[in-house]
Amino acid sequence: MIKICFVCSGNTCRSIMAERLMKKILKIRKISDVKVSSKGIFATGENITDNAKAVLKEYKALASNRKSVKLKKIDKGTLYIVMTENMKDKILDGKVITMRALSGRDITDPFGQSIEVYRQTASDIMQGIEKLILNITMWREK
Repeated sequence: MIKICFVCSGNTCRSIMAERLMKKILKIRKISDVKVSSKGIFATGENITDNAKAVLKEYKALASNRKSVKLKKIDKGTLYIVMTENMKDKILDGKVITMRALSGRDITDPFGQSIEVYRQTASDIMQGIEKLILNITMWREK
């Protein structure tokens, strides 16, 4: 079983969108040995944002409410995928990959911005997810 946790600041936009988009793609591709979660470095129990829900609906991914979850403890068996380079230093003693390494760019925080910004954020996340799934497939073949 491969465990992946997407990490952003508040776990109300980027990381929850990444989690739900990844789960959708894994289901479509019938990949069942990957467990996906998301957390926020500064999460305080807020709900997923309305724009994040709207964009997830557009992608036909789960768009229901969920309270944000704070990253407290690092599990050495989990691969953490952080949205920006500067978040990498927040996860010590863990396996960490940045979205920049996967998609070629940091995934900046869309919080409080327009639906168009959220759509671009989701598109950028999807690029990273596609590369991540390709890597998972290659790891399994070795």
